Amino acid sequence: MQTRTLGTTGPQTSALGLGCMGMSALYGDTDRSESIATLHAALDAGVTLLDTGDFYGMGHNELLINEALRTAPAAAREKAQISVKFGALRTVEGGFTGYDGRPNAVKNFAAYSLQRLGTDHIDIYRIARVDPDVPIEETVGAIAELVEAGHVRHIGLSEVGAETLRRAAAVAPISDLQIEYSLISRGIEEAILPTARELGIGVTAYGVLSRGLISGHFSRDRKLAANDFRGMSPRFQGENLDRNLDLVDALRKIAEQKGISVAQTAIAWVLSRGEDIVPLVGARRRDRLTEALGALDVTLDAGDLSAIERTVPPGAAAGDRYPTDQMAHLDSER
Repeated sequence: MQTRTLGTTGPQTSALGLGCMGMSALYGDTDRSESIATLHAALDAGVTLLDTGDFYGMGHNELLINEALRTAPAAAREKAQISVKFGALRTVEGGFTGYDGRPNAVKNFAAYSLQRLGTDHIDIYRIARVDPDVPIEETVGAIAELVEAGHVRHIGLSEVGAETLRRAAAVAPISDLQIEYSLISRGIEEAILPTARELGIGVTAYGVLSRGLISGHFSRDRKLAANDFRGMSPRFQGENLDRNLDLVDALRKIAEQKGISVAQTAIAWVLSRGEDIVPLVGARRRDRLTEALGALDVTLDAGDLSAIERTVPPGAAAGDRYPTDQMAHLDSER
């Protein structure tokens, strides 16, 4: 397994991380046994970085990872690095009601995560979205206290803009910024990515396949389940979906010329953007994981990258990456 280092102060991780959210929520029905098998396959392949959130299935995802690690070979278990997002407030029905970044809440969230994960420390801890009522300095300061106490190894951030990134980094060392970055989500390139690099902060890129939209497996006639949040995503609706899948069809021609899949092309593109970027792949099944890992063997030369840039230029996507109400929570979009 190839490795990369998260920023100047973060850990060395596998070059690809596994995003575990879809194993518990938001993408329709889940298969517990296949999820565990996929986690085991990832560990066996050398994937060390497992990304979760305490609000994924209201704790379900952390318990799932706990089970997978308990039943994995000891060597793989010891190498696993768990990245946890916290702060999202949920209802019994599954709704989202805001974010809580108060210092006492930070420590409370961490206590529950440690219990569910069955571990004595969290490798990377980050608030999922900035709490607009709490200065980022206070939230990061609370995580820094958890680091000092040995409960957390590294501090991360999620979906923050360049100014917030600077303010947070002035409080304590930040290992990485987790943020959406893909061929059709390139907003970080203007100010956020340059700022992260200036500050020595790595990037863990989620949504590299835009929730399956640019995986090459999503069809125009696919019916999404009622509990699949993509049904509310602007990029998956009406004419937007047709336009976005037209981009995928064009990208497929480049992939076929190289003898690789569309998903491998999209993941390899993110990998090519810099050694300081670690893509998170949201594979829920072993076959999708195997396909994603194949991207590590893909080399995109200058000609390939130029062709991809012409086919899917910046700003080519139709529709926002989240519904309007959720976009309002993104400090990175301000």
